[in-house]
Amino acid sequence: MSERAAPHYCPYCADEDLIPHEGDGESGAGYAWACLSCARVFRVKFIGLRSAAFGGSGDGRTPTDGNA
Repeated sequence: MSERAAPHYCPYCADEDLIPHEGDGESGAGYAWACLSCARVFRVKFIGLRSAAFGGSGDGRTPTDGNA
């Protein structure tokens, strides 16, 4: 796995003009990215994998929803 996985677009304005925002790193908090289009700074952090038992079908619904 790479040390830094880059986001492909800004989650606020969807622009792709992102640069790493250095100098305010927190251990375990993820890396900060600066959007040059909307001037926001954000972090993207991997939390973990969703349990395969949760939801079952992968579409977020459970068989008891009545929506299946």
